[in-house]
Amino acid sequence: MPDVRLSSPQGKWILLTTVLGSSMALLDSTVVNVALPRIGRDLNVDLAALQWTVNAYLVTLAGLILLGGALGDRYGRRKIFVIGVVWFASASLLCGVAPNAGVLVAARALQGIGGALLTPGSLALIQASFHPDDRAKAVGLWSGFGGIGAAVGPFLGGWLVDGPGWRWVFLINVPVALLCAPIAVRHVPESGGREFRPHGAGAEAGAGTGAGGGGAGTEAEEEEGARGGFDVLGAALGALALALVTYALIEARQGSAVVAVTAVAGVAAAVAFVLVEKHRPDPMMPLDIFASRQFTVVNLVTMCVYAAFGGFFFLTALQLQVVSGYSPLKAGTALLPTTVLMLLFSARSGALADRIGPRIPLTVGPLLCAAAMLLILRVGKKADYLTDVLPALLVMGAGMVVLVAPLTATVLASVDTERAGLASGINNAAARAAGLIAVAALPLLAGMGPDAYRSADAFDAAFRRAMPWCAGVLVLGAVLAFAWVRRPAPDCNVPECRTHGNITSPPLDTGKRGRDPR
Repeated sequence: MPDVRLSSPQGKWILLTTVLGSSMALLDSTVVNVALPRIGRDLNVDLAALQWTVNAYLVTLAGLILLGGALGDRYGRRKIFVIGVVWFASASLLCGVAPNAGVLVAARALQGIGGALLTPGSLALIQASFHPDDRAKAVGLWSGFGGIGAAVGPFLGGWLVDGPGWRWVFLINVPVALLCAPIAVRHVPESGGREFRPHGAGAEAGAGTGAGGGGAGTEAEEEEGARGGFDVLGAALGALALALVTYALIEARQGSAVVAVTAVAGVAAAVAFVLVEKHRPDPMMPLDIFASRQFTVVNLVTMCVYAAFGGFFFLTALQLQVVSGYSPLKAGTALLPTTVLMLLFSARSGALADRIGPRIPLTVGPLLCAAAMLLILRVGKKADYLTDVLPALLVMGAGMVVLVAPLTATVLASVDTERAGLASGINNAAARAAGLIAVAALPLLAGMGPDAYRSADAFDAAFRRAMPWCAGVLVLGAVLAFAWVRRPAPDCNVPECRTHGNITSPPLDTGKRGRDPR
């Protein structure tokens, strides 16, 4: 039984290393957008290369995050977490010294693999290490510090780009890893692997990914799942499908036969992924979890919401710099209000959803965000921050406050308790996949040419065509929520929901609620 107390020196070290590890991946997902114009100019690349700079990371992260949690369950969560930290830092170093766009994109894909290993492991280590009486508080602190990191991210990214240069957006991860990994090895107890046999729900700890047993089963099944293989084929097919579809969307403006073949291959890989998951005895994503209509609908709402968010923050960071003339530092600082509002008011939003149920928050939240997408159209040349930029970001933040905590809690409430961790992992992966598809598709839908970000007039015109698309997707999410989401009211009192500031994905949850993980 885990017995580390939060007030002990070891407890503080565990909290520190998990915060440092998760913050690397969280910061990376928010700071890169601010650096894109400088990366484009320095490497002399077109818009497609900037899209790949964002999406190469998301392809591997979204495709492998479920497998990453399962690897921690099988081989040891601390071991996989440390490997993820070192891998992520090594890929960050390669990003920082990349001589051209090809190397940068490849390094970003490697970063995503590291992120898939360390992201589920950071929370799983807390859940597996702390005494049950301290676990909720530890998770709350972990989530809160992570939220602060998310808020600081765009500001830090802008400061680095304006100061030592865009390469330091990546290189800063190296000293963080040099601090994080030794602390983990020295102070964090191992869990999972041969020393650990979960009780109650497959491999739900980590990201609740359960590759060895699909998230539920008897103790004997769990023992067998721990000894068995992993759904490597499913993970590979999922990542391949995302990569091929992303390539087809980004390169579609060329209209070549290669793009058409790639699109067909992407669809075929997606179909193969579904077939593998349907027939495999230990699927990464057991399809029977979608028998819950509410779970399915909430994941569709999640995809609508985070597709819009991904497109919004990708294009707005460029709009502020390319069209409005903001420096990277000013553009990064301009985006702070959304995250700050989430940190301050998510707990109150969760309490409200506890009382009235999820339907209204999941309807009103996307509509508020859709209004923000239209308000941001006021941002053009020489945009005034207080009158043009801030109102849209405040409305955006309000919508996210209303939406995010109830959305995550509804996902957890839509399945059996022992599959809550699995449900959270699927929901998180769906959000990231939706964001990368949006970054790939929006420039195509808005008619952005390869050099659009080099021309203020061209980019501004395309931006004004793109934001209504984002708003429309959010309205679709609101309609789905209003039509299909019902009670039972979710438990929004989860620590991850109360203090959450990540704008790129919903919070992960292990599904544990103070239970002894053995």
